Amino acid sequence: MASGRNEITISVYAPALVGDDGRPLAIVHGMERALPGLRLGWTTSEAEELIPLPHRDEWVASNRTDGGVPFLCNDDDEHLVTISGWENPNGLAADGAPHLEVHAQLPLDAAGIAAAADVLAAIGESARAYWGHATPFNATVEISRQLVDPVRKPGVPPRGLPALRFPDYIRSPEIPRRLGWLNYWSAAAARSIGFPDPVRDVALLTRARRTAKGWVVPLSDAPLDLDNPAHLDALKRAYARFPEIGGRAAP
Repeated sequence: MASGRNEITISVYAPALVGDDGRPLAIVHGMERALPGLRLGWTTSEAEELIPLPHRDEWVASNRTDGGVPFLCNDDDEHLVTISGWENPNGLAADGAPHLEVHAQLPLDAAGIAAAADVLAAIGESARAYWGHATPFNATVEISRQLVDPVRKPGVPPRGLPALRFPDYIRSPEIPRRLGWLNYWSAAAARSIGFPDPVRDVALLTRARRTAKGWVVPLSDAPLDLDNPAHLDALKRAYARFPEIGGRAAP
């Protein structure tokens, strides 16, 4: 089940699960509705062998492995779709509270690209997420290298992108730690970074759409490719517009 690198990675960050929380199953159902024909009816063994789940919903509802969403996938290695989630004991912000991370993978093909915004919104809304993003794998790797610290992670961010700070410099979990190609911002996240501004966000609003609980905001029409100067410029402009993202705003 090893995947290639020709994929869209989706990452969503939400409050930790509590008690008999129905969010894991809601996330799975939402993802299937958002991607026509998708059936997340399999998991894998430690040997990465496919295991069918004839009672998938009951299995998901009762499985609290790692405090999150158990690993699920479709049965199509050529167009692999996966989802899983876990409780991260580390905080998204200075308060240090644990949180739920949900990670999914879509193929970077016409169907995956067309569905990515709907899938991101479905996962974000079902998870009651603070924020999240959907980004091609290669761009995700480069954006992750923006996180630097003089002591904990020395380095220089790639491509002239701004340095992002560790969570203890971020004042609340609603503030996104980074940007991506498609950005999911809850209503609280949008408020925390000052979006939307009818004057400063004209370009972003031409692509953005409201959801029931927030926004999906693309930075480019096509999947983000940092070798494309227009895409790199769009990412830099968005960071300049929202200095709160990544803990960069002055206290």
